[in-house]
Amino acid sequence: MLSFLTPCELEVMQILWEGGELKPGEIQGRYSRPIKNGAVRFQLKVLLEKGHITRRKVGKAYYYRAATGKEGVFKKMARRLADIYCQGSTVGLIAELIRSEKLSAEDIDELQELARKESDK
Repeated sequence: MLSFLTPCELEVMQILWEGGELKPGEIQGRYSRPIKNGAVRFQLKVLLEKGHITRRKVGKAYYYRAATGKEGVFKKMARRLADIYCQGSTVGLIAELIRSEKLSAEDIDELQELARKESDK
């Protein structure tokens, strides 16, 4: 079973999901903030150990790729949020998100339509 991602690890995963297979320097260049090469390499090492990414060597360079899909990570994170904040209730998590966000009437209509479609399945 893959372990949970920290915010720093999630940032690397986002870069790999968007960029595909990349070298550490390319990953470093896509960060939204300045980060040292050593910090990027540390995150890559941890993600490799956790099984979230793979790497292959081409000449002297290593290329890294996401092994865990974005949807799978999202589901795991949503489940963890529900467990921590809503006693495991997915409905509770969704209700809390609706209450805490400023939703427009259009947003609410869209959510209601989505709920109707899902209940028809």
